[in-house]
Amino acid sequence: MSAITRNLSGAREMVETYCRRVEVPVLGEVAVPPPDKVAYYAGLGVLAAVGVIEWPMALVITAGHLLADQHLSGLAKGLGQALQSA
Repeated sequence: MSAITRNLSGAREMVETYCRRVEVPVLGEVAVPPPDKVAYYAGLGVLAAVGVIEWPMALVITAGHLLADQHLSGLAKGLGQALQSA
């Protein structure tokens, strides 16, 4: 398997992972993160609730991870579109 094929299959899996969406009454359609990410965010919430870390730090860490995940899924989508047009 070539490096390009490996990268493409990984990109496709990432796009499929972030394609799950839920309709929320007030917010509209919202993307649902994978279960491992939900567990990570819940763990941060528990740490903040217990007082191991402060709430502002938990919010900053969560926001950073959400932005990084959004950026990575956007890169995968852009790669897929570029390959389709080629």
